[in-house]
Amino acid sequence: MSIAQLAGQPKAKRILQYALTSGKVSHAYLFSGPAGSGRMKMAMAFAKALFCTEAGDDACGHCLECRKFEHGNQPDLHIVEPDGSSIKIDQIRELQRELAYRNIGSDRKIYIMQRAETMTLQAGNSLLKFLEEPGSPIVAMLLTENGQAMLPTIRSRTQLVTFMPLAPQEMLQTLVNEGLPQLPARAAVHLASGLDACRALIQQNGFAEMRNVVIQLGKDSLNRFTAAMMSLQQIMKTELGEQPQLLLSLLMLWYKDMIHFQAGRHESLVFIDQLDWIGKQAYARPAEGWVACLEYTLEAGKRIRAHVSAQLALEQLLIRVQEG
Repeated sequence: MSIAQLAGQPKAKRILQYALTSGKVSHAYLFSGPAGSGRMKMAMAFAKALFCTEAGDDACGHCLECRKFEHGNQPDLHIVEPDGSSIKIDQIRELQRELAYRNIGSDRKIYIMQRAETMTLQAGNSLLKFLEEPGSPIVAMLLTENGQAMLPTIRSRTQLVTFMPLAPQEMLQTLVNEGLPQLPARAAVHLASGLDACRALIQQNGFAEMRNVVIQLGKDSLNRFTAAMMSLQQIMKTELGEQPQLLLSLLMLWYKDMIHFQAGRHESLVFIDQLDWIGKQAYARPAEGWVACLEYTLEAGKRIRAHVSAQLALEQLLIRVQEG
């Protein structure tokens, strides 16, 4: 995977590709952004480009160094992950020993540290000394969900590269291009954080079935109360009933679609296959009425988290939606 092929993050791409073309590669980068924003994939793509012998703004993909990287055979790349709940000083010392050895075939040594904010104080201070006296061919990439959780002295010695949450439309396009089914993907990108989480949700047993259940329950909740209650009772007897929060999250998207339709944002509909039905029902209530449905759904989720029976919370939700 090259930098250009990664979804989103145009600002991060510009910073890293400028470093490659200008030759002004920093000795240390701090990749800061939320889970699912693609920090690790970007770090790996940048590392691949740094090892590439073509010296462009991205990895060429065909030189010897690129092929070695793609096959996981790049000895000058080191990945550091927390040992348990934290990165410990012994891991930093071991990394320093590894980086002290002579390069094997490449001009650089690169290390990528995941969840860098978990470093113990001793590990952070040990790394700090290393950052203060960097070896010229060494490039560090520290990955964190919260740059402010890093030691200020470490932050000041790294170049910050900020990652933003991927937009749903960007994720949807990527997932569809990968061949994943569009209808479940349209829902997944609003429920999961990042592409990997979306893929896992789409491939989860019962997700597509849950989507269909929510369509029927959403329709019945508006004007067929008895049918909705009977459907809910049947759902709670199946494995789908073990995921009430997922059901509620999908139901939120159903009611949001009514607001999107009223606002003319048809391209934003999650349940796009129900466009005709939504078009006939969206104006049955004012926008404030649909907002109230969203609030009822959120309240049901809170009650379940407070250990109220899921079936009871969902039944009360249906009653409130029916009453308007």
